[in-house]
Amino acid sequence: MVKTSPNAARPNAARPKRVLMVAYHFPPLAGGSGILRTLGFARHLPDCGWQPLVLSPSPVAYAQRGDAQLARIGEHATVRRTLALDAARHLAIAGRYPRCLALPDRWSSWWLSAVPAGLRMIREYRPDAIWSTYPIATAHLIALTLQKLSGLPWVADQRDPMLDDSDPLAPYPPEPRLHRMHAWIEQRIAARGAAIVCTTPGAIDAHRRRLAQVTRERFHLIENGYDEDGYPDSPAHTGHRSRFLLLHSGVIYPSERDPQPLFEALARLRHDGVLHARNFQLVLRATGHDAWLAGLLAKYGIQDLVSLEPLQPHGAALQEMLAADGLLLLQAANCNAQIPAKLYEYLRCRRPILALTDLAGDSAAKLRHCGIDTIGQLASSGDCARALLRFLELARQGRAPLASPTAIALQSRQARSNALADVLDQVSHRRTA
Repeated sequence: MVKTSPNAARPNAARPKRVLMVAYHFPPLAGGSGILRTLGFARHLPDCGWQPLVLSPSPVAYAQRGDAQLARIGEHATVRRTLALDAARHLAIAGRYPRCLALPDRWSSWWLSAVPAGLRMIREYRPDAIWSTYPIATAHLIALTLQKLSGLPWVADQRDPMLDDSDPLAPYPPEPRLHRMHAWIEQRIAARGAAIVCTTPGAIDAHRRRLAQVTRERFHLIENGYDEDGYPDSPAHTGHRSRFLLLHSGVIYPSERDPQPLFEALARLRHDGVLHARNFQLVLRATGHDAWLAGLLAKYGIQDLVSLEPLQPHGAALQEMLAADGLLLLQAANCNAQIPAKLYEYLRCRRPILALTDLAGDSAAKLRHCGIDTIGQLASSGDCARALLRFLELARQGRAPLASPTAIALQSRQARSNALADVLDQVSHRRTA
């Protein structure tokens, strides 16, 4: 038997099968890991024998737009864009809009244009399957409607959980009407979906608990990943510098990635003279909550140790990761069933990683599986300080653990596309069998 690498493309079929991909997160939207997941599938599925037909909103739907990713879509993907209005930006009067216009999300108007366009694409291209990805929930509603009208097998990609009832006092979504709507959509996925794809083992377990009627074989694990061609041929790291640069690249959510225990630890280490502006800098890039974080930095008096930097193009963000002395991952215990998408890019950068998370969560398990043990408990300022000091010592001595090339290759977008093609092959075969 001939073995292939995880990044090896599957052989092309004589006539590629086609998949209709319904996705809100797609270029020219700027920012967010969901763009890279859908874009990666659209780019690599042709090598796996599947031609992507992408149905996404018109650019007016996006508050932040950029052209950096447009060139990467590839010549094999057919893209149709239809009108989607953001209720908060386009339908509000004096900053207010009817709540019904934002169920199940602010882009619910997309359904009105996307369903007719999707039906035209089905008639024109005769796809073999439908794939949709959440967030946003309207994408699933569009796919549900198209599945009902066409009978095509539907693969629901659950990048994030639509529901979380693990804490009865703090359910997600917290608003009752939205919670009921999400629950209804999830039940429709269970009833009509041919497969449910999750990005972490914990997410699959949570779905199985809620959707007991769904058989085990309908659940599939396809994690996030990285795109190899996004990295330069030569490393960007500049070598040892006197001021250790620790970088967090991406959104810092107030609840799910609350950095206050870390900030308290930094303040204590600064007071004790261990850290100061001459030997340490933490850069928080594109946090999405700069005003809130600026207030916290002032509260803890660590403005000289921590800087807030704006969003930049993805290529520049990768260059910055490669040049950093260390990369910071934050993930609270209330997200134990999730893995930040940036973790996979961090692994590919082969720079030392400090993970402040919960030791029982999927993020910590993933890092340990890749041989990385520089992990601390985010909820404890004392453990943040312990983990940071150990990490700094190992990184400065060049002894911080890094993932092996083999472990990194398993995280590529090509490998993930191979896995999705397997799922699509299964559901389309069951339909024709």
